[in-house]
Amino acid sequence: MGFFLETVFGGLMAGMLYALVALGFVLIFKASGVFNFAQGAMVLFAALAMARFAEWFPKWLGFSSLLLANLMAFCAAVLCMVAVAWLVERLALRRLVNQEGITLLMATLGITYFLDGAGQLIFGSATYKIDVGMPKDPMIVLENVFEGGLLLSKEDLYAALVAALLVALLSLFFQKTRTGRALRAVADDHQAAQSIGIPLSRIWVIVWSVGGIVALVAGIIWGSKLGVQFSISLVALKAFPVVILGGLTSVPGAIVGGLVIGVGEKLSEIYLGPYLGGGIENWFAYVLALGFLLVRPQGLFGDKIIDRV
Repeated sequence: MGFFLETVFGGLMAGMLYALVALGFVLIFKASGVFNFAQGAMVLFAALAMARFAEWFPKWLGFSSLLLANLMAFCAAVLCMVAVAWLVERLALRRLVNQEGITLLMATLGITYFLDGAGQLIFGSATYKIDVGMPKDPMIVLENVFEGGLLLSKEDLYAALVAALLVALLSLFFQKTRTGRALRAVADDHQAAQSIGIPLSRIWVIVWSVGGIVALVAGIIWGSKLGVQFSISLVALKAFPVVILGGLTSVPGAIVGGLVIGVGEKLSEIYLGPYLGGGIENWFAYVLALGFLLVRPQGLFGDKIIDRV
């Protein structure tokens, strides 16, 4: 029983991190109607900025405080992502108002290649380390309940708490603020939103900036666990099944989808792996997503789309 609970806990922690990346897809689609294929590249670009600025600032300014270096690097990385959002709106989205979804998707695909190249050109292509002080040693809990207790990762626990806090804040932002409601109005109809005085260009800069900050937090967490390298952008591939499962327009759906996939892939790897040859963790999420596309394409919490002809 103890091993089962450890596996479930590991799946929940991984699921929260998947949900954090998926949240970037949901936010941008929910607020602008654009499926952002560049979210993985944004995670990589933001993580590179964080890692390199944390190295550069102590050298440039002559101090050795890790906390100060991380704070300054975080602020600089946020500014970088806001600049990326402004460039995306100015150079791409502004010219594609009310275009077909496939056109916008292809535009974000181009943004992906641009960010991949620009990130490596500006910050380098080596593997870098992000050290934000999260404890990496394990901890043992419930020793009185289970023999030997449950072995949990402090780093995963802290990362999941940060992800959960960010999700809660963004949910409040969308539901309770005037800007959040304006973002949702823009997603429904660009021209109608403009006709009632909502500044479309500013709204798009805001939503892509928020998506960039989400990508930055995800990049910091994944970078501290795995190191900042090109493969970190592939984390977004695991987020695709999450948004399919939870729904492209639902923030709670991203959370539930991430948790279901995180727990499901861990349990299936442990208990079904010996019978299916192992490696289930690599494909479980995609098979589950395919099943949902067949029976419930809008996801668990997504809005049903009705096209009238």
